[in-house]
Amino acid sequence: MSARPDAPRIEATPEAAPSPGPSADVEARLRQQAILSEFGVEALRSTDLGILLQRATALCAQGMSAEYCKALEYLRGQDTLLVRAGVGWKSDVIGQATVGADLASPAGYALKTGRPVISNHLAVETRFRTPQLMAEHGIRRAINVLIENRDGAFGVLEVDDSREGMFEEADIAFMQGFANLLGSAIERHRTEALLRAALARQDLLAREMSHRVKNSLAIVASLLTLQARANEGEPAVLAALQDARSRVEAIAVVHDQLWRQGGAEPEGGGAGEAVPGEIDLAPFLDKLVVNLASGAPTHRLTCRAEPQRLSADLAIPIGLLVNELVTNALKYAYPAARFPGGGEIRVRAEREAGGLCVEVADDGVGLPDGFEIGRASKSLGMRVVGSLARQLAGTLTIPPTGQGTSFRLSIPMEPGAA
Repeated sequence: MSARPDAPRIEATPEAAPSPGPSADVEARLRQQAILSEFGVEALRSTDLGILLQRATALCAQGMSAEYCKALEYLRGQDTLLVRAGVGWKSDVIGQATVGADLASPAGYALKTGRPVISNHLAVETRFRTPQLMAEHGIRRAINVLIENRDGAFGVLEVDDSREGMFEEADIAFMQGFANLLGSAIERHRTEALLRAALARQDLLAREMSHRVKNSLAIVASLLTLQARANEGEPAVLAALQDARSRVEAIAVVHDQLWRQGGAEPEGGGAGEAVPGEIDLAPFLDKLVVNLASGAPTHRLTCRAEPQRLSADLAIPIGLLVNELVTNALKYAYPAARFPGGGEIRVRAEREAGGLCVEVADDGVGLPDGFEIGRASKSLGMRVVGSLARQLAGTLTIPPTGQGTSFRLSIPMEPGAA
């Protein structure tokens, strides 16, 4: 940000003081430029406005070889300037003391007119009154420049000293450079704050939508349950309705996790940075397996899943696929005649090179002879599994096991998704 395009009008008392020799003046200006350059880097990197303002006052006072410096924020509702940061002042000044923002105050004049103000003899000043804060600290001279950006005036940057001396016109360029950097940094902080608020609002709306979808799916599942009870005399219809309810509940679990997890940081940080619209696969599969286990008390269902954040577009088909494979295992892996006490069904999900591995395994009777994944199946569940694997661009295999069955799905993932 640059200073106002019109040439600054510098208000100064007419007295002049001997200027330092050329070498001393050049050395002072070079030191100021080095300090200004240092602060420019800090202004770009800063994440805390309060710390940045305090740092600015410290460096500005150093560059001006002054005892005091303060950053004043304009409080429009009260038409006063609040001391937000500063050096040299008493401990009860920062964050509490105010000075007038009217034209009779040096800082107020700089604020309202946008012109830098130099006053080298406050004791005999006739243009302005000396603010009480400055009188209490014995301030004899002051220089003020405006801090502004595209949002308007933020406040004033002021350097003060209780010692005899002269602030010069050349000091204006140094201080205005600080004020310009501060103005840009303040604008960036405000923009980032607005962006964070907008993202938080978006996350809240997304969570609310997921909550409503989950509730709507719960109603659909309840209707399917009621319909199933009305068709208890027709086993085929009853089984179809129960399977449909299970699939609806699997999708509802995804939306339940979207609502509950939201944009919160995952526990332990193991799943990476949270992003709205994503869920952690581990608690999602845990919840899904718990729901399935509640309808199969004679079996033992376990889940071991690594933390992994996924979009809902990936989580829903993965959840449906696990739901189908576990449901099939519950139906066929452990016939009651051979396994009266039921059996164990294990769900596992973990990262692998280039993607994600999801596995459902049991120790039951195994698959029928000649079973092949790619072969057309009369089972709706296996057709759904095949369709979901293709949707995920995954590879579904049946690794050999000593007993029972294991379905293993390898899903390719983008490099930054794991």
